[in-house]
Amino acid sequence: MPPARYRGRFAPSPTGPLHFGSLVAALGSWLIARRNNGDWLLRIEDIDPPREIAGAALQQIETLAAFGMQSDEPVLWQSTRSDAYADALNKLIDAGHAFTCRCSRSDLATEAGIHRLCIANDATRERTDRLPAIRLRVRDGRIGFDDAIQGRYEQIAERDIGDVVLRRADGLWAYQLAVVVDDAAQGITEVVRGADLLDSTPRQILLQRALGLSTPAYAHLPLVVDKDGRKFAKSSAALPIDAAGALPALRTAYAFLGQDAAAIADARTPDALLRRALDAFQPARVPKQMEARVLREDR
Repeated sequence: MPPARYRGRFAPSPTGPLHFGSLVAALGSWLIARRNNGDWLLRIEDIDPPREIAGAALQQIETLAAFGMQSDEPVLWQSTRSDAYADALNKLIDAGHAFTCRCSRSDLATEAGIHRLCIANDATRERTDRLPAIRLRVRDGRIGFDDAIQGRYEQIAERDIGDVVLRRADGLWAYQLAVVVDDAAQGITEVVRGADLLDSTPRQILLQRALGLSTPAYAHLPLVVDKDGRKFAKSSAALPIDAAGALPALRTAYAFLGQDAAAIADARTPDALLRRALDAFQPARVPKQMEARVLREDR
C-alpha cells in the first residue's frame, strides 16, 4: 500500500498570547509538514478552563495567520470533543485498563507523585463532594521510542510514569487522554513539538496501545529557555509576539532551529520568508538542545 499522507499539527493551549517558544514549535512543525508535502493542522487545547484566558485562542490563530501559517483544515477545538473522550474512557474501563482513584497529590507525595497503588487516607476516601479521578492501569516495565531529533528515549513505568490520570477529580479531561484521542482522530502521522513534552510521549504510547490506536512518529524540538535556564513560557522574558514583528521573529526562530539565516535574509513578507525557509530547510540541522542559544531578557 502507498504510504499515508503526512499530517502534522500545532496544538497550543489558550493560556495567553503566543510567545517565542510557541513560534519555534509552530514554525518547526510547519516546516517539517511542508517538507513532507503534507498537511499542517491547528488544534486548540482548551480543556482546562481555569487556566484559559478569554480571547487568547482567537488571538493565537490570528497571530499564526499573520506569520503566514494557517491550518489546512478547520481548527479543532478540544472543548467540543467531550463525547469522543468519554467514548475512549468507557472503552478503557470496559476492557479493565482504567480504574477509579481518590488519591490526592498529598497522598502520593511520599511516592514522588507516582501512583502504583491507591493509598488515599480515610478523609479522602469519605469525600463525596468530588468525583474520583480515573487512571490508566500501567504495567511495570520499560517503554521507549525513537525520536527523530532527540534519539532513543525510554522510561521505566513503575519509576517514571505510574498510573496515568485520564479524567481528573474535578471532572476535567486530562491532557494525555485528549491528545491521544485527537491525534488519532486527525490522522496525525508525526507529532512535532517542544522537548518539554518528551517525557509525556511514553504515557501517550501506552494509552495508544490500550486503545488499539496506531502510534505516530515523534520529533521533539529544542526547548527555548531564558538566561536562567527556565522554560521560556514561564519566564519573565516570554513577551508575546505580534504581527508587527513577524519578520524578525521568524528569522530568529528559523536560526534557533539550526538553519542558515542567510537563506531568508532578503525576504520582505512572511509568505516570502516561509517559501525561502522551506526551500533551504534541513531537518538534520535541528539540534537536540540549545544551551548555547539562550535568549536574553533584553532582546
